[in-house]
Amino acid sequence: MEKIKVNPEALAENPFELIGKDWFLLTAGTEDAGFNFMTCSWGAMGVLWNKPAVTCYVRHSRHTFGFMEQGDTFTLSFFGQEQRKALGFAGSHSGRDCDKLAQTGLHPVTLEGGVSFEEAKLTLVCKKRFAADLSPEEMPAEIAEAFYADHDVHRMYIGEIIAVYL
Repeated sequence: MEKIKVNPEALAENPFELIGKDWFLLTAGTEDAGFNFMTCSWGAMGVLWNKPAVTCYVRHSRHTFGFMEQGDTFTLSFFGQEQRKALGFAGSHSGRDCDKLAQTGLHPVTLEGGVSFEEAKLTLVCKKRFAADLSPEEMPAEIAEAFYADHDVHRMYIGEIIAVYL
């Protein structure tokens, strides 16, 4: 299926549905040098520094973390419910231990230097603009205890949305 490039402002989707309920694949790296993807259900979309932007979070322990650190481009790929099983698999298995592409049946496609998937209904191609670790010491105790008792913190990435494909 051919991807159609649109302006970010043309999106009519609800980010609470897309991110929190439908989930997405965060993908970093390139088809040539290698890439990894992981399922996410935390993030935000909006405007920052006068640019369309996303915020996503990756724990240091995740295989995708190294790819996010190495490159400047990453994608957020959103799918229909027919891919829910693939997203479930990608969120519960590491690319260090298995071939996620073979297991999920997804087909990678390069868009503006980032990797997405033929099956994606929406892809945001992003340029990394900022990264910082979340600090459990600066969070309410109940949040730090619930999410960071093991000290495996998330790094927050802010990306400028440089392209949107439907």
